[in-house]
Amino acid sequence: MDNRAGEMMVFVRVVEAGSFSEAARQLLMTPSTVSKIIFRIEQRLGARLIERSTRRFSLTEEGRLYHERSSALLADLDDIERELTQGAQTARGTVRVNASVAFGTLGIEPQLPAFWEKHPNIVVDLSLSDEIVDLYLDRTDIAFRVGSLADSSLTGRRIGVARRKMVAAPAYLEKHGTPATIEDLDRHNCLGFNFRRGTPVWPSRQGGPIAERIARGNALANNGETVRRLAIAGVGIARLADFHIDRDIAAGRLVEVAVTESDTEEVHALYVGGQRVPQRIRLFLNFMVPRLQAFMKRP
Repeated sequence: MDNRAGEMMVFVRVVEAGSFSEAARQLLMTPSTVSKIIFRIEQRLGARLIERSTRRFSLTEEGRLYHERSSALLADLDDIERELTQGAQTARGTVRVNASVAFGTLGIEPQLPAFWEKHPNIVVDLSLSDEIVDLYLDRTDIAFRVGSLADSSLTGRRIGVARRKMVAAPAYLEKHGTPATIEDLDRHNCLGFNFRRGTPVWPSRQGGPIAERIARGNALANNGETVRRLAIAGVGIARLADFHIDRDIAAGRLVEVAVTESDTEEVHALYVGGQRVPQRIRLFLNFMVPRLQAFMKRP
């Protein structure tokens, strides 16, 4: 039987105790047994985890990584068992969530107080960034993403459709004129993003196939909220999701520049593990997904 979890527990205890003998005392084992377990782990991994001396030991780089990942995995195991035995009302643990700045601020944050009313013991670790994160490397439980799904190893729950619109402030259009065709955009300051691609491009279409057009301007940002504020300030034309700027259009802060058909991108909640996810993650998804679907369908 695979007993890697038990070996991880021994390794973590050795590191936390600071010695083989103290860890053995706490685990009710002999020091030689603890030493054999650590040696067995190193043999299996093909890497030395602990540099030993007669008086003290220190972790290698591999040892520090193994300790960090082992501690996290053991904590997750504790969470799973506690959640399954205590039930949904007393579910505990941390849900690590990533979303774009706009979607997180407008869609997720307003729902959190009601979520904590039902599940006060679940910690929501929310990171907002328009960069695409790696769920495995960044230890993210759920990522809300706008765009196509490229990683087939992830499970996705559809949230809705975001429609991209080109917008500008009335003051900008009054000063520089309103573009009437796609080609007119070449004479305007197009606000872009500095991630994913070396050259910012905007999909464009006027009755035919979609073409990618280079958007040139004097401002690049790593998140849509900064681009939105620059557009409102009259700096240039922006291309942003409807859920992000519809309120600005309704209030007159921004005006839609309809020189191309709006393009759309789907929004999904992505997570690892399919149906076999810890209860805290399932509870967060079951609570948040229908509310975010309603948010995406707003008038």
